[in-house]
Amino acid sequence: MKVVDKQKYNMAIYEAKREVHVQIHGFIKADLVEDYMRDLEATVAKVQKSTYTFVVDATYQSPVPSKVSSELGQTLMFYASLGFKDIYIVNPASKIAYVQVRNALEGVHFPGTVVDNVSQLAMR
Repeated sequence: MKVVDKQKYNMAIYEAKREVHVQIHGFIKADLVEDYMRDLEATVAKVQKSTYTFVVDATYQSPVPSKVSSELGQTLMFYASLGFKDIYIVNPASKIAYVQVRNALEGVHFPGTVVDNVSQLAMR
């Protein structure tokens, strides 16, 4: 069930699979961060996080400016701090964005799992 459907991001709750999905389109500029965070908080408040898996689908994420790429690790760790049972990051299709996410993950102790595409989630 799609909960939020905006131009730069979508958020959905899949009760049968016990998953919350966030899908990023392009990248979220500073002027949208407040709306994104508000929507994220409202979405995750609808589920019992300790029994749900959180999926950040970055397939359609664009490369981010170098100023922002240095903050990607902090963003990924914020997702990890939300209290979900499991967390998955789906790598961006863009090679540049992929490298940015990979580099961000190398700089932090991310407790989740990184997959290359959404289809891998079904195989777990």
